[in-house]
Amino acid sequence: MRHTKYEIRNTIYRLIATVFGLGYSPIAPGTLGSLAGLAVCIALHNNIFIYLSVFVILFIAGVITSEKVEKATGDKDPSYIIIDEFACIFIVFLFIPIRLPVLLTGFAIYRIIDIVKIPPLKRLDRQSGGWAIMLDDLAAGIYTNLILQVLIILRVI
Repeated sequence: MRHTKYEIRNTIYRLIATVFGLGYSPIAPGTLGSLAGLAVCIALHNNIFIYLSVFVILFIAGVITSEKVEKATGDKDPSYIIIDEFACIFIVFLFIPIRLPVLLTGFAIYRIIDIVKIPPLKRLDRQSGGWAIMLDDLAAGIYTNLILQVLIILRVI
């Protein structure tokens, strides 16, 4: 059976947008995507150039692939697209020390903010397209990073 270039391209877009199928998990796909992203964050955290480079590549890939998958399926920001959670958790731990209490706190706050969609994330979430899919998680990552910085300065964590 021959596959067309279009089918192959759509399969690649879907693989990236779902983080190699992890997004199809019936239980908490966004949380699983965040956990997978966290593992990569921890692995790359000691080299800021590689850390930021990987984030930028993932973010751009997320914009492109989530847009393509959303258009191909007609589903607006479907739960199986988890490249946004996977990529944007990098922002949560940017310039943040990697210690267990910080990791647990940051992960929990990021997931809560992403799920609840505090303003203006809610407005971004109502939009469609690759940028909207990625930007609400980017904003959640920035919010979480700022909260973590305050908690670290106050020596709460």
